[in-house]
Amino acid sequence: MTKFFPALGVVAGLLASTATAQDLDLEKDELKFGFIKLTDMAPLAIAYEQGYFEDEGLFVTLEAQANWKVLLDGVIGGQLDGAHMLAGQPLAATIGYGTKAHIVTPFSMDLNGNAITVSNEIWDKMKPNVPKMDDGRPAHPISAAALGPVVEEYKDEGLPFNMGMVFPVSTHNYEIRYWLAAGGLEPGYYSPDDISGQIGADVLLSVTPPPQMPATMEAGTIYGYAVGEPWNQQAVFKGIGVPVITDYDMWKNNPEKVFGLSKEFTEENPNTTIALTKALIRAAMWLDENDNANREEAVEILSRSEYVGADAEVIANSMTGFFEFEKGDVRPAPDFNVFFRYNATYPFYSDAIWYLSQMRRWGQIAEPKSDEWFIEAAKSVYRPDIYLDAAKLLVADGMADEADFPWDSDGFKAPTPAEDIIDGIPFDGRSPNAYIDSLPIGLKGSQTVVGSEIVE
Repeated sequence: MTKFFPALGVVAGLLASTATAQDLDLEKDELKFGFIKLTDMAPLAIAYEQGYFEDEGLFVTLEAQANWKVLLDGVIGGQLDGAHMLAGQPLAATIGYGTKAHIVTPFSMDLNGNAITVSNEIWDKMKPNVPKMDDGRPAHPISAAALGPVVEEYKDEGLPFNMGMVFPVSTHNYEIRYWLAAGGLEPGYYSPDDISGQIGADVLLSVTPPPQMPATMEAGTIYGYAVGEPWNQQAVFKGIGVPVITDYDMWKNNPEKVFGLSKEFTEENPNTTIALTKALIRAAMWLDENDNANREEAVEILSRSEYVGADAEVIANSMTGFFEFEKGDVRPAPDFNVFFRYNATYPFYSDAIWYLSQMRRWGQIAEPKSDEWFIEAAKSVYRPDIYLDAAKLLVADGMADEADFPWDSDGFKAPTPAEDIIDGIPFDGRSPNAYIDSLPIGLKGSQTVVGSEIVE
């Protein structure tokens, strides 16, 4: 589904262009951006619907894509000027895992927003292993240790235990792996000769496009999945599954999607890149301002068929500060979706390094790399310089507060403390190898995967 500006909107946009936008001397003003039908594409929809792209003199078409590979190929091939991307996609492409292309991001789209859901049958088997609160409801967060006996039962019966994630370099893949490993389950390894990611796995993870997750689980092809909203809440509404953990409870305020562009585009169109980043920052601010006061309007916009196309009631479950686990078990989740708070939109190098550390942990980066390699790889993709150029103009235009941006950051967040991560292992982006080596399950040091074995 493609969203076009009406002719009158184009004229209005030209008249409304700010002096600052005109001063930028845009190299390209007609742009096509891709997205996947997920709640966290919201900054794109809001920048469009609120006229923020128009304010920058940009005339934008938003186009839903069939899957993440088609989306990435569109950006690489130039059919799309930019896109809502999995944070791992620009990193993987730039280091040459999968399709080789230099993709950069000047804008992180959100924090949190994902969950892991299991089918009703699996939940019934897990439930006896889950501690209860005084009121009888399950105590959250739920460890994958509760899934361990269920996986063993299937293994004893000679049955594979299949779960879904959305793409090999998706946050969802790394989050479900993190959760499984934290509970003592092997999620499997990649090697240059076997890119299934299932080498030595207790739980077999495979790719399923986000909108197809509930139906695939209902059909019994997979027993659970990791995905963004609204596809976890959809399982609750359909009565076919139970979310067992949100990524906020797995790693508080973890990074999620990014806005990706080819490096070539940013070099040929530097002012256009700054202008679109300005519009996206404004959209993120709108989504979070006044304690999420605009979220109900955002839900109505996202529910439209040209955007996410799910029932507003389903989208609202997470977007308005609540999350439903078992049917009727609705719990406060004010930070389930964060678009601007906590410097959510700033592209931190340390966020990129976490993704790269997980690629190394599971064998997508087959050989050991130095700390310097991780840091340089992050800096080649994440572009806080472009972000801050856009932020400066917003502040100068009176559209943003100076205090809302991390001007003095060196690109690294403070280390994530142990209490904010489900396995109690802190993360410091400045020391990626020490972090990788501290994780009990996964490759470390000089280890590689040869055949079906981990070797030193």
